[in-house]
Amino acid sequence: MFKIYFRTALRNISRHTGFSAINIAGLTLGLTSCILIGLFVWDEYQYDKNIPGGESVYRIYSEHQTSEGSDNFSITPPMIATTLQNEFPEVNKTVRVLMSAEYKILFETNRKKLYEQDGLVVDSTFFEVFPFTFRHGSSLKALDDPSSIVISAELAQRYFGDTDPVGKQILVDKQPLIVKAVFEKNPRFHLQFDFLRPMSATAAYIPAERMQSWGWQQFFTYVKLKDGANVSLLNAKFQRAFQEKAYPSIKEDALHQKIYFQPLQRIHLYSAGFKFDIAERGNITYVRGLIIIAVFILLIACFNFINLATAKSLQRAREVGVRKTIGAGKGQLILQFISETLLLTMISIALSVFFAFLLLPWLNSFTGKNIPYWLFANPVVIVLLFILTLLVGLLAGFYPAVVLSGFKAVHVLKASWSGDKQSGKIPWLRHGLVVLQFSISALLIISAIIVFRQVGYLHNKDLGFNKEQIMFFPMRGDLMREKKDAFKDELNKAPGVYSVSIGYGFPGDAVAGDDITVPRNGQMVSLPITQLTVDFDYIKTLGLTLVAGRDFSRSMGMDEDHAWIINENAVKYLGFGTPQKALGQTLAWHRWEENKKGSLKTGQVIGVVKDFNYKSLYDKVEPAIIQIYPPAAWKVAVKLKTKNAKLAIESIKKVWNRFSPDFPLEYKFLDENFEQMYKMEDKLKSLLSVFTGIAIFVGCLGLFGLAAYAAERRKKEVGIRKVLGATTQAVVVLLSKDFIKLVIVSLVIASPLAGYLMEKWLQDFAYRINIGWWVFVLASVAVIGIALITVSFQALKAARANPVKSIMSQ
Repeated sequence: MFKIYFRTALRNISRHTGFSAINIAGLTLGLTSCILIGLFVWDEYQYDKNIPGGESVYRIYSEHQTSEGSDNFSITPPMIATTLQNEFPEVNKTVRVLMSAEYKILFETNRKKLYEQDGLVVDSTFFEVFPFTFRHGSSLKALDDPSSIVISAELAQRYFGDTDPVGKQILVDKQPLIVKAVFEKNPRFHLQFDFLRPMSATAAYIPAERMQSWGWQQFFTYVKLKDGANVSLLNAKFQRAFQEKAYPSIKEDALHQKIYFQPLQRIHLYSAGFKFDIAERGNITYVRGLIIIAVFILLIACFNFINLATAKSLQRAREVGVRKTIGAGKGQLILQFISETLLLTMISIALSVFFAFLLLPWLNSFTGKNIPYWLFANPVVIVLLFILTLLVGLLAGFYPAVVLSGFKAVHVLKASWSGDKQSGKIPWLRHGLVVLQFSISALLIISAIIVFRQVGYLHNKDLGFNKEQIMFFPMRGDLMREKKDAFKDELNKAPGVYSVSIGYGFPGDAVAGDDITVPRNGQMVSLPITQLTVDFDYIKTLGLTLVAGRDFSRSMGMDEDHAWIINENAVKYLGFGTPQKALGQTLAWHRWEENKKGSLKTGQVIGVVKDFNYKSLYDKVEPAIIQIYPPAAWKVAVKLKTKNAKLAIESIKKVWNRFSPDFPLEYKFLDENFEQMYKMEDKLKSLLSVFTGIAIFVGCLGLFGLAAYAAERRKKEVGIRKVLGATTQAVVVLLSKDFIKLVIVSLVIASPLAGYLMEKWLQDFAYRINIGWWVFVLASVAVIGIALITVSFQALKAARANPVKSIMSQ
């Protein structure tokens, strides 16, 4: 019986090729989108799922509470791991990962000489907390020796080919290190790295007392608990211990911090707003949004099928009448029409699987992932595709099947049947589907407009400094560091160079934080603040604006050791009132150098600069102090003249080669850093563009179907109106106005919902656009315009038809 149903279904599909092609195109487009979204979402949920024992691993993070709200910080002081390991029996192992500034390291062997960036400095317990698979060597004592290094299989292939590199030497920034092991990378681990160095290697530049600090937050701390340990009780116990132990060191700040244990498997998707994080982060909000979009597109595709099938019902009315006359029952007719739907769905799913396979490389390139195409490798997925076929087929086909099978044979064969006499509810259902379709489309259009505006704002907002034409790079080699003043002088002489600054704390790059001592109520009080350690030309190179006082000057002999410049936010934060009142105020700071330990740098505020965004626009401008501090100089910023930048870069390379011949010059431009900050928002903009276009296209197919249905149903009415003198324009208005009413209803539904959702999204940004009323007007014009274009095609076709033929039609 089913074989006959499918054979008849295939015959009907081939007979109505245009109708079938539109239906298949809509379903295929919707299903392809769902499969691609499904692959991406599945991959996002796989992060840290395959770590042996990972369910017992937690990352420590802190919540800092201020008068303006709270922020989550993924970095912690070194003593947290030490205390957990030594004083809490529930803890099995702890491991710290050092947060370091973005810095590429030169790797050298006889085969190659390249810069590598993805490396971490970790405790020797790293592989006990995070077991990895090893291609060569093992994790046993691999991170014990400070002169050792553990590398990935990819990095080993680059520098050692197919040979086993364990025990061999590799130069890392000219320092000889011994390869202890080669690991296989885990693409779904939240930390991505190509090499690991032991924490013991930092003893040469991190004083031992700093590793006992409760205030120096420079580490990512992980803890692996013993079986049966209660993480909630441990969290509460450690919070009390933290405040008791940290309070003497960091005073009131400890009382405003809460420590939390974050499950390993939640790091990737639930850390989007964390400060100072190096994890491969997704965003659970965006993932859930994509799931909702996939469901929307699938529903629109199904609604589209229902409307097209209903519109086609008049042309198949006689077929139904003949079948009923020769004995076909309603159940048989329902099975027949559902069989057609299932066949269309199977064809669409087959095409969707094929197109998803073709588009997956684009998805991987767009997202930076390496998602495998495992649809046929997993029996569960095959079963899910089969279930999806049944669900879509039944969902999309049941209503048209019931409508078609309900035709009265005697009425149809006498040509007295009228489409909407069967049930007063039928028009409401069809119209409801159109309202839902265009509500979804309107919601996506409004969201897309707001996202486009916010992303444009992120890229174009005045940051308070000039980020254009500034190239920067780290200093490398002993000669360059020893003769940095001479190096800077030579750079300033190079053709095409406007200004040069050497320091630590350029916008978009790493910045330091430390306490500053300030007079308050007759006492000297220590307050945490951002430290930008620079040279005399920092303000000139970046184009910062002074709102009070003066810039650093070489002619003022005391500026290097006794002068400070602060930003406007620091004026308020430090309690100085106004920029003018801040001038002359005394500040003090404990220098970082070990050989000057305990010595204070004391001086006066000589200038106040306008606030500038040295971080992303997710964060408000924080209080910052600018000071001249040569020992911290490690990056060079070169402001180029707008003319002939290529010549300037070549001249800079020549100067570089004289001061650092053993290191190739590796540079980037400052504006590239800020572009990189908003990569996720750029991708969201692109995804919304694609899926909004798909939703609108598929929705228009449904509207096209309903317009065709209405034109067919009212063919005789249109013919009579034209005979009585109605114009083509009047007929088009007659057939279009009902649909425009439906679209207006969809806009009324979608606009407040879209406004609410996008307002919630914009709250993540410290600097954001305002959602103006015109956004909703623009979206309304777009949606109504799209609907008019779609409906007008069928309306014009009906209006231009020969009225005599329309009146005489059966």
